[in-house]
Amino acid sequence: MEQINISRKQKTLIVVGSVLLGFLISVFWSASFVDSDLGDPIANNLLGYDAKTTPITGIIMGALFAFVSGLAGTFTACNICAFSAIAPLSSGKRSTGSVLKPLGFLSLGLIVVAALYGGIGALIGSNLPQLSTEQLSNGMPVRLLQSVVVFCLIGITYIIWGLGTIKVIPNPFSKFFAKHVWAAPFIMGATIGAFLIGRPFPLFRKMFEYAASTHNPFYGSLAFVLQGIGNIIVMAVLFLILFYGTGGRFEKWLNAKTNRVVILTAVLLIVSGTFFLSYWGPRILARNNIVSWPYFDWTEQTIKFQKN
Repeated sequence: MEQINISRKQKTLIVVGSVLLGFLISVFWSASFVDSDLGDPIANNLLGYDAKTTPITGIIMGALFAFVSGLAGTFTACNICAFSAIAPLSSGKRSTGSVLKPLGFLSLGLIVVAALYGGIGALIGSNLPQLSTEQLSNGMPVRLLQSVVVFCLIGITYIIWGLGTIKVIPNPFSKFFAKHVWAAPFIMGATIGAFLIGRPFPLFRKMFEYAASTHNPFYGSLAFVLQGIGNIIVMAVLFLILFYGTGGRFEKWLNAKTNRVVILTAVLLIVSGTFFLSYWGPRILARNNIVSWPYFDWTEQTIKFQKN
């Protein structure tokens, strides 16, 4: 990525605006809509049966279920930030013909993490907090603790990455990223693969439970890779449309100003990181009566600031 100078005022506007936007998205986010009203019908229509209630009866059925449930989970709170990958994928000037290369590096990073965790998950099975049915004394599911830790850590990573991109803080990896063009998309792909480590999405949990029941690490790896690929299909198609479907206009716009790619990268990363940190941290804890945090009640059409 080309190194440029951005004024202190611009940096302040970028950071404040991005944090505010990420926070507001977390306040207005409706898990029931994206999980049940959006995700479930997509899975049901593609599979041809009720995805939640129909048992998985074989490896082939399980593999198809893994991919479709990944696609159905595209817009869930545990995956929506995959769209911030468009930033690292777009970083730097390149010919249209080489657009597939960074997308390939991103996919490779996702596949490595998904395969490792899927294989380990199939071996360890129900011993993972993610598959636990236990609850804390306040009623909070133990599996959500893993979600809180994983997504908050990823959120912090994205915020630091975004701040380093516009030099609000030192970026120790800037020279490495500049020298190795594969690094940024690969690392972004690895973080998207890590979404699976914290995901509580019901259809993902069903896929994971079946993979764990097989105790087959090879199938576990395959299922998780298919789930991860399903998660990024929409993002990848959008990225390709922007570069191939706009007649080069998007790429020209992106590189018309020297600071546009850098600002886009920082904004998407900070917005995504703030959303993860706010939603999977205090808002999830508020839903379990641990802290107080604002959320929008879509039933009453009002913002509430209380324990949920």
